[in-house]
Amino acid sequence: MLRRNKDFDIQSIKQRFGIIGNSPLLNQAIERAVLVAPTDLSVLILGESGVGKESFAKIIHELSPRRHNTFLAINCGAIPEGTIDSELFGHEKGAFTGATEARKGFFEVADKGTLFLDEIGEMPLGTQARLLRVLEYGEFIRVGSSKVQKTDVRIIAATNVNLEQAVREGKFREDLYYRLSTMTIYVPPLRERGNDIFLLFQKFAIDFAERYRVPPIELTEDAMELLRAYRFPGNIRQLRNLVYQISLTTPQRKINAEILSRFLPKEERSMVPMPLHTSQNNGAQDLNEREILYKVLFDMRRDITELKKLVFQLIELSGSQAGERIIEEHKELFQDIDTQELRREMRLIGTRSSSKETESTPPTIELPDSDSVIEIEAEESLSLEDKEKEMIIKALKKHNHRRRAAAEELGISERTLYRKIKKYGLENL
Repeated sequence: MLRRNKDFDIQSIKQRFGIIGNSPLLNQAIERAVLVAPTDLSVLILGESGVGKESFAKIIHELSPRRHNTFLAINCGAIPEGTIDSELFGHEKGAFTGATEARKGFFEVADKGTLFLDEIGEMPLGTQARLLRVLEYGEFIRVGSSKVQKTDVRIIAATNVNLEQAVREGKFREDLYYRLSTMTIYVPPLRERGNDIFLLFQKFAIDFAERYRVPPIELTEDAMELLRAYRFPGNIRQLRNLVYQISLTTPQRKINAEILSRFLPKEERSMVPMPLHTSQNNGAQDLNEREILYKVLFDMRRDITELKKLVFQLIELSGSQAGERIIEEHKELFQDIDTQELRREMRLIGTRSSSKETESTPPTIELPDSDSVIEIEAEESLSLEDKEKEMIIKALKKHNHRRRAAAEELGISERTLYRKIKKYGLENL
């Protein structure tokens, strides 16, 4: 029936689930959701953050034979690694510290229904193995139990990361990836949906106006062109926030490009790239801001360590010829240094090397034509773990030990912060 009158049914589905837009990619995603809904196949929904992946999971559930049973949406990235097995599969009394009574997991609660696992790419590898057994055999074991239990749950998973790349990097099980992706649905980002952006803008403007009893804002032609050219890394969620901010803070109801530009971020912060439906960008590094920062810190640590070694060698040399040879061999490290001045200082060091300082006093180099003194301490700590621990402590104290707020401040998931706190022994901080 759905396939005989496809256009009509797609429009009715949009109205029923509050989906705005007419782009071909959006319609294709809805069609695939409608086709797979009557089956029990596992579904993998792919798309960037903020595109509305959960809405498609609800479409599949509501159009399936399981629609009268439970639908549970679980954010795998928001559950700490140490408790995710208990949350999904349940636990027995005394299974771990704090388990004062037996508890059902989501797979028991959602029996005969649908379980939507959002951010599946954040799931730990051990939990992935347990999930694979549920998908293949419909079996699971509670934490702290040896009894095998049966469950009949349909799995719909979603992610905003490239799982194929995660498989290559050993962060996601290959067998689980192929088991989940029996049917894939690609939800397009806002920048790929053409004029849908203006329909959504109008919808959010009217919603705000009706709620707060003000005239809705409208876009001029130049503002529409500016809006169309913007990338919207936060997708629909970012567009809604943008409309609300303009509606609240701007007295004008006619928004031109000049006004709109004041609300658009000057520098777009790109989300994780999504080469999901094409093979382009194959082999490109998928680094987020934290990984880039770590790479820079590692490079700085290596360069500083090498430079310190060389400076200590210069200080300990009894003559200047060997020092000059070191400078020639490592020109790239001294390219920003006046080597003539360095050689003069080295000769002075050579003449004074016979009277060495005590080991407790850190060596220093006096820079010519300057009153400053650089002290190079051999015991200086450049450990990334120490810096990371220090930043975690600062974030926890700043937010009064509210871990979710601290995780947002650090730019990591709450589960990752939980793991770091356990690693550094900060539970009783």
